[in-house]
Amino acid sequence: MRAIFLAALLVTAVPVAASAAPADVKASVAATAARSEANVKLDESRKPAEVLKFLGLRQGMWVADPFGGNLYWAEITAPAVGPKGRVTIWEPSQFYDQKSLDNFNALHARQPNVWMRVSPMESPDLPGKYDFMLINLDYHDVYWQSEKYGIPKMDPDQWLKTIYDSMKPGAVVGVVDHVANPGDTRDTVQKLHRIDPNTVKADFKRAGFVLEAESKILRNPADDHSLLVFDPAIRGKTDRFVFRFRKPK
Repeated sequence: MRAIFLAALLVTAVPVAASAAPADVKASVAATAARSEANVKLDESRKPAEVLKFLGLRQGMWVADPFGGNLYWAEITAPAVGPKGRVTIWEPSQFYDQKSLDNFNALHARQPNVWMRVSPMESPDLPGKYDFMLINLDYHDVYWQSEKYGIPKMDPDQWLKTIYDSMKPGAVVGVVDHVANPGDTRDTVQKLHRIDPNTVKADFKRAGFVLEAESKILRNPADDHSLLVFDPAIRGKTDRFVFRFRKPK
């Protein structure tokens, strides 16, 4: 296990030219035999081809996949970026177990350009420099605390500094999350696992990122933002924002 993690240490990515071809995400999504059945079922809700096209995934990119232990995005992005690209999953140790390792090893056997790193949620471990990152339905958890899962109170600014430092100049960070109404951020996250889009914009701006574009791909006006995202009445159908941030060159 340790060898898998250390193999990804301290390797410098070669910059991806702006002229690099767009990644063939549609082909990766369509290759359902190479993906887990559970992950394929999420496609209708997540619209991965549309989201990754909007965010600008390209062949040869080095991708950071935080909170990626279910392998959903890695199964799609690893073949899409091709053999010159690389996907590094970061999974919080609070949610990492033997099943996570077994599933990763099976994926790595098929896609050798995928790696995994594990560290506490409050201390993301993403050495090297990346071209692309997608934080999907998880940024709100930086405001979450849980004695049950061993999640301490975190400082979002410090957490984002680590993310900022892990990205190359000009890199893209996509953020997808469940929309919350304005209010106390920590209280809302504790109760609903949602976050006000304006909080995310302000956090990333303080960190040094520039909001380049936002998309309505995953918006749902029927969601009034009052339900816990795991409520069966709304799960998989929440109103979600999609932001494309960029680290200045």
